[in-house]
Amino acid sequence: GCISVMEATAKGGFVLSNLAEMVERVLGFLPTKALLRAACVCRLWRECARRILRARQRVAWVSALEPGPAESHALVRALARELEKVHVLPQTVLYIADTETFSGHQECHDQKKARKRNSKETAIALEKLLPKRCQVLGLVTPGIVVTPMGSSSNQPQEIEEGEAGFALLFPKIDGVKIHTFHFSKDSKNRVFDESKFAEAGLKNNPDLRVVLLFGYNSWKSGATRFLHQIVNPLNEKSIILAGGQVESFTSLTSENSSCQPGDACGVVGLAFSGPQIQSATVLLDQDVADERTAEAAMQRLKAANIPEHNTIGFMFACVGRGYRHYKTKRNMEADAFRKFFPNVPLFGFFGHGEIGCDRIVTGNFVLRECNDIKDDLLHGYTTVMTLIHLGSTK
Repeated sequence: GCISVMEATAKGGFVLSNLAEMVERVLGFLPTKALLRAACVCRLWRECARRILRARQRVAWVSALEPGPAESHALVRALARELEKVHVLPQTVLYIADTETFSGHQECHDQKKARKRNSKETAIALEKLLPKRCQVLGLVTPGIVVTPMGSSSNQPQEIEEGEAGFALLFPKIDGVKIHTFHFSKDSKNRVFDESKFAEAGLKNNPDLRVVLLFGYNSWKSGATRFLHQIVNPLNEKSIILAGGQVESFTSLTSENSSCQPGDACGVVGLAFSGPQIQSATVLLDQDVADERTAEAAMQRLKAANIPEHNTIGFMFACVGRGYRHYKTKRNMEADAFRKFFPNVPLFGFFGHGEIGCDRIVTGNFVLRECNDIKDDLLHGYTTVMTLIHLGSTK
């Protein structure tokens, strides 16, 4: 009898002395929201929760592909539901939703007249769901490219009509800094003040690797010229530039951003800095019009040898492409991407113009003829495909 008591005491002592490890293992199964609630229990749990959260550095995403009841956009409902389940604490969020239903007309059952869904209301509803200190960039575009939730290898969908959207949730990632920026065209000054680049971390930043740029209100006079003033100074061999012209931006929250009047035109974006980031981009021009030529472009992207784990794909296509361009097949470009990159999730949009070129940067070595002529970065009727690798996760 005496030995079993001693054994039990020893076992108890062992469990207690290794309690943090036990607690951490158990808490590790919790999604972030539940984990944050558990962190309020006691100091030990709080410290364990903090360690678990720091280790969660994979990008998560929420996809909305199914239109639902009319009161709110599918992305608002998906985010409300899925944020209870995600295992990251978002620090930066990029969401993109379709123009038509994000702020389009809809029938209200209780009233005869159609109620216009207000994009401002929808944007506020989305921002309310996210953590207070999180930076958010929200765009609306004519069409959406999205990988359904659940697995990086799910088949990406090109959704050219109908309700859709996604939110990319970036946690705090060691060695990676992501920040939002916004330049809007000042009606008074014809010349863009380049000191704003430095403020936005786009100048004198040796760690800058990738800039995703989105022009809005691009139909306004002077918009193209303004876009050139932003793009040209960034058009360097060591920086990957990609993006396109969107319908509008609906959210931009960060410490230093102030929203401009809706009738201005300008550029919003995300800058990715960090020595471990690797990226590559290819341009599918107008001549790419069948499966074979689309796959040849993916082969060029594959040749960049970007590691595929912890990597995100972006596709910025012209509204004139998609199934109209490929005539016979829907989802041609997303399928070609999936064939060469079986485990990289793909996101993006159909918009009003594309920003990018063939550019493959590996370390300080650029895999192409280097000449001093700047690349042509602004296009129509093209698709830009981009990979961003955020470093190896533990």
